[in-house]
Amino acid sequence: MFNAGVYDVIVIGAGHAGCEAALAAARMGCCTLLATISLDNIALMPCNPAVGGPAKGHLVREIDALGGEMGINTDKCRIQIRMLNTGKGPAVHALRAQADKKAYQARMKSVLENQAKLEVKQMMVEKILIQDGKVTGIQSETGAVYETKAVVLASGTYLQGRVIVGDTFYTGGPNGQRAALRLSESLREAGISLVRFKTGTPARIDKNSVDFSKMTLQPGDEEPVNFSFLSPLEKKPQLSCWLTYTNEHTHDVIRRNLHRSPLFTGQIQGTGPRYCPSIEDKVVRFPEKTSHQVFVEPEGWDTSEMYVQGMSTSLPEDVQVAFLRTIPGLEEVKVMRPGYAIEYDCVVPTQLKLSLESKGVAGLFTAGQANGTSGYEEAAAQGLMAGINASLLVQNREPLILSRSEAYIGVLIDDLVTKGTNEPYRMMTSRAEYRLLLRQDNADLRLTQKGYEIGLVSQERYEKFSAKREIIVREITRLKNTVIGPTKEVLEKLSSLGTAGIRSGLSLAELLRRPDVTYQLLSVYFPDFPEISPEAAEQVEIDIKYEGYIMKQIQQVERFNKMEQKKIPSALDYGKIQGLSKEAQQKLSSVRPASLGQAARISGVSPADISILLVYLEQYSHRRETT
Repeated sequence: MFNAGVYDVIVIGAGHAGCEAALAAARMGCCTLLATISLDNIALMPCNPAVGGPAKGHLVREIDALGGEMGINTDKCRIQIRMLNTGKGPAVHALRAQADKKAYQARMKSVLENQAKLEVKQMMVEKILIQDGKVTGIQSETGAVYETKAVVLASGTYLQGRVIVGDTFYTGGPNGQRAALRLSESLREAGISLVRFKTGTPARIDKNSVDFSKMTLQPGDEEPVNFSFLSPLEKKPQLSCWLTYTNEHTHDVIRRNLHRSPLFTGQIQGTGPRYCPSIEDKVVRFPEKTSHQVFVEPEGWDTSEMYVQGMSTSLPEDVQVAFLRTIPGLEEVKVMRPGYAIEYDCVVPTQLKLSLESKGVAGLFTAGQANGTSGYEEAAAQGLMAGINASLLVQNREPLILSRSEAYIGVLIDDLVTKGTNEPYRMMTSRAEYRLLLRQDNADLRLTQKGYEIGLVSQERYEKFSAKREIIVREITRLKNTVIGPTKEVLEKLSSLGTAGIRSGLSLAELLRRPDVTYQLLSVYFPDFPEISPEAAEQVEIDIKYEGYIMKQIQQVERFNKMEQKKIPSALDYGKIQGLSKEAQQKLSSVRPASLGQAARISGVSPADISILLVYLEQYSHRRETT
C-alpha cells in the first residue's frame, strides 16, 4: 500500500449519480476525487439514451434548479425533445428528451475534467477504509490509498455485477465493463446490509435494416423547450422516434422459448423492476394482451444503433432475433447488440439518514442504483444530494434535507430511507402528495434559493432567477389590480377572445381564471402588457388559474410540517415505550425516524402507534424541561 493523496470528498463511480456528486462537492469548494473503473465510460447510458418523462422530468428540473449538470448536458446533447401529458393539468406535464449518447458522455467528461478542485482518476476501488466508525479513505486494487473525510458510493450496477443472456452468464458491468468484485465484502465488513437486484436492457438494432414505412412517426415538439432554466430557447434539428407493436406471433415465439429464459429457469436470483418488466415477463403476466407498444428510438446522430424500448429481455440471442422479426417494420432486422439482464448488489436504503449518510458509518454516503433505485434521473438526484451533504459534513455545516412538500427529490429520498424498497425503485408522480405545488415549471422558484444558500448555485444563475421571480410577483399583482369595465370596447374584445361578456368591473386576473382565456390572448387584446419571458408568463398563468387549489395544498403542507417539526431523539429506546406494538418497536428501532411525520410513513407503524409515540414525546420533552 502507498499513500496516493488526500481529499475532502471522494466519489466512487462516474455514472449519473457520481458525476453530479463530484461536481457538487467541487463547486462547493471541496477538494474532490472522482474514481471510475473506466475513463471512457463516464456518464454512460447503458440503457435508453433518454432523459426525463413523467416524474423523472421533474427530477431533472430540480437537479438543474439546485445547480446540477444533467439538465444543461441534456439540452446540449439532445436529438429530440417532447413535452408529455400536455392534455392534462400542469402538475403532470413532463419533458422527455432523447440524447446523443456519445455526445452526452463526451460533454460530461469534459465538464468534469475542467472543473476546479476536481480530479478524475481511473481505478478499481476495492475497499472503503473505516476507523472508529468513521470513513478515513479508500484503497484501490493497485494498493493506492487515498485519504478523505467523506466518501460517496455511487457504484451503479457494478457491485458483484453478473451479466446474463440465455444460458450464458459472466461477471461484468454494463456494455462489457469490469465488475467491482471485492467492494461488496468491504461494505459487509462495515456492517452494511446488501440486497440483490436485477435490471435489463433490450437489443440494439441497425436502423438500415428497419422498414419505417410500417411504423408510426413520433416527432419532437416544434416549439423549443429546455430542461435547464439557463439554456437559451432555440430551435434545433431533431431525429424522430417510431412506434410499432408486438403481436400474437411475437408472443408465441416467446412462450415457446420460456424454458430457455433465465428469468423462469431460476438462473436470475435478483429482484427486477416491476415498472419496467422484460418482454417475456409482460407476456406471462398479461396473457390477455394481444400487443404491446414498441418504440424504436435513435441513439445519436452518428450511429446506426437504435434502441427498442419495451423489449427488454434476457432470452437467448437467437430467440431475440426471432421475436423481433415478427414485429411490423422489423421483419429483416439486424441485431447489433443483444439484450441482457444484469444482477448486482445494492445497499438496503433504510440504513441511511435523510442526508443519504450511513447511520452506521460516519462520512459514508450512498447514491443511485447503489441505493436500490432505477433510472438515470433518480441516480443523478441522489448523487447531487449526497455530494451536497458530503461537502456540508466536511465543512461542519448542517445537511440539506428536502422534505416531501418541497421537491420530488424529497419524496424520492424519504421513500427510500423511510419505507425502503423490495425492488428497483422508480419515481412516479403518484408518489408525491403535493403534485400541484411540485410542478416541473416552478422547480427554480422552489429550490434555487436553497442552492444559492449552500454555495452551489452561481451568482449569475441566482441573479437571473431573482429577476424572473420579481417579474412574476409584479405581474400577478398588476393583473389583480387592473380592473376592466363593461364598456363597448371591452365587450368587443371579450367577444373576439371567444369568452362571455361582463356586466360589472372585473380584474384581469379574474378574467384569466376563465378556461378559455390565456395570458397570451390577454396580452394581445389589452394594452400595457409588459414583455416577459414565456417561462414567466407560464408561471403567472398557472398561479392565477390554480390559485384556489394551490392554497388548499399549502394548507395541507402546513399540517404536514407540524408533524415534521416534532423531532424524535436519535437515541430513543422504543422498546421502553409502553403500548407500542411489537412490529412498531422493531420498525422504529430499525429506521430511527428523525420526526413524527417520518415515523408515520413507516410501513407497519399504525396511527395508534403514532398517537402513543406523540404522548411519549410530549412527556419526554416535559421531563427534560423540568430537570
